[in-house]
Amino acid sequence: MGAHLGGLFMGAVAPSKRFRGGQAAADAALDAFAVRGYASRRSEVWPVSARGASGLSPWIRHGLITLPRAWAHVDGGPARDVDRFRDELMWQEYARHVYARLGQAIGRPLRAGPPPSKGSDPARALDPRMACLDLVVGELERDGWMVNQSRMWLASQWAVRHGLRWQDGELWMRRRLLDGSRAANALGWQWTVGTATGRRYGFAKGQVERRAPGVCDSCELARACPIAAWPPDDVATAAGVVAAPQARPRRRMPQPGRWRPKGRGAAGGRLDHGRVAGGRRPGARREPGPACGVRVRPGLSHEPAHRAPAGWCSSPSASPTSPCAGRCRCTAATRWPCSPEVGWRPPTRQCPGGERGPR
Repeated sequence: MGAHLGGLFMGAVAPSKRFRGGQAAADAALDAFAVRGYASRRSEVWPVSARGASGLSPWIRHGLITLPRAWAHVDGGPARDVDRFRDELMWQEYARHVYARLGQAIGRPLRAGPPPSKGSDPARALDPRMACLDLVVGELERDGWMVNQSRMWLASQWAVRHGLRWQDGELWMRRRLLDGSRAANALGWQWTVGTATGRRYGFAKGQVERRAPGVCDSCELARACPIAAWPPDDVATAAGVVAAPQARPRRRMPQPGRWRPKGRGAAGGRLDHGRVAGGRRPGARREPGPACGVRVRPGLSHEPAHRAPAGWCSSPSASPTSPCAGRCRCTAATRWPCSPEVGWRPPTRQCPGGERGPR
């Protein structure tokens, strides 16, 4: 790596202690993953034997396991666990679409202001004397990976409790992650620090005791824990709502195979999922040639994009009229709900085959 990729990485070259690259390793990891217990154990941090996280994200990030393949792998598993795992796959798909629409603007607050600065620094935020942080930062440095709960702890500790710039923390973490994705990592940080939702995620000792039992017992700061109480401003942002980033300008020139749907679909209005993913929807005109519009691969859009995943309504306000069977038959089925900031959101509930609330 030093000879061929010099200047493209930081620090000394060292392999991950846990993950190996290549298709054979990806196939073996997917075959070994059983979804049973995922919903209840995916957020467990310690001990490792208690974890339910799949650990597939490095291979998914680099395209060795596609989202449709991971989706299909859990067919037939316990419904609650399958649902929760597929929620995470849809989050990945959603993040890719947001990034395709916003580009580098994903580094700006989406809906609300960031936590206020508190005059701290990274050394204080990631104090190695705290056993919980030493555990998760050590795993990040050693393996290039962490469970999602650990990522939220670090992001909250960095930006919410210590008031450091979330963009700096996101870059620091992404440079060390094998699954480091500008799309998913930035969106995850924005969710945690509240700039995507207006509500912050607080990190405190109670979460460590619940998700990593026993870790606090060996902590040097156990008698004077700096996270014993909740952060003072983890509920609402102080800066208020900010202007949303603008989507990247779209090319208007005709392109072979590009869908030109009728009605709304330009930036600022509804963004049709069928157009983004390259699928054909009723009423769209197609030019001959391979589809080459804005595409996000690998994605869940392995079927025509106006077909939501089986069982999903296309709008939380839609009135289901019959169960879905590959093609959603709900009202307003050809569009997914939009927001002026990011253009569209995944569907939020199922047809009569099952119930689901917002993410």
